[in-house]
Amino acid sequence: MATVVRMAGVSVRRGTSSLLSDIELLVQEGERWVVMGPNGAGKTTLLLVASGRMFPTTGEVELLEEAMGAVDLAELKPRIGWASSAMLADIPAGEAVSDVVMTGAWAVSGRWREDYDDVDRVRATMLLDQWGMGHLGRRTFGTLSEGERKRALIARALMSDPELVLLDEPGAGLDLGGREDLVDRMGALARDPDAPAQIVVTHHVEEIPAGFTHLLLMRGGRTVASGDLMSTMTDENLSAAVGMRILVHRDGDRWFARRAG
Repeated sequence: MATVVRMAGVSVRRGTSSLLSDIELLVQEGERWVVMGPNGAGKTTLLLVASGRMFPTTGEVELLEEAMGAVDLAELKPRIGWASSAMLADIPAGEAVSDVVMTGAWAVSGRWREDYDDVDRVRATMLLDQWGMGHLGRRTFGTLSEGERKRALIARALMSDPELVLLDEPGAGLDLGGREDLVDRMGALARDPDAPAQIVVTHHVEEIPAGFTHLLLMRGGRTVASGDLMSTMTDENLSAAVGMRILVHRDGDRWFARRAG
């Protein structure tokens, strides 16, 4: 089984602030990881390192079996799908939704001088259909709702047929219906044996899609617990991560949590 992400002793410091401290992470092909923790836990920083967008201060990182620092990131980035609300400011509001998705093939924001052919257009259309956006391909990105933008960004992340997909809080800001629709579609992707490895950041256990296999819990830039989802998602581990007594339970394929009374 191929290793998709390997972090060994990874720390990230900015000035006097420690964003990550001594992180160990091994993601294998076919695994679906969820990363959870409170604000400031280091979740987004972890994804930035895993995407090749941020170098660690110390430690070793391998992405898709390539050592970070010894590989051309311009060649590596199209192999890693990335979707985050932080991208919204970089995508032209007047760009057609189909073009937003298609530019994911080159890991760029906005049409420029890239060459696209009929295969690219067909794939973009297929992905828009898959994420319930097929009827919106000719709309401009700035006219989409929050949920529609999130689904468009995920479709874009899949455009290059990546080996790794990273999603940073895809359910943030969505209403209940939008969240449930997104979680269902993410679950379908997770259960697809041909889909790439995935790492998803979320604050809420209710947003963990069916089919996810592993869990990383963080607090203060450090690992609280890490391992297979079923054995790692415990009251004790989740409570330690959020700093509050939490009760967690599973109902069917979904997880739910509440504060202990």
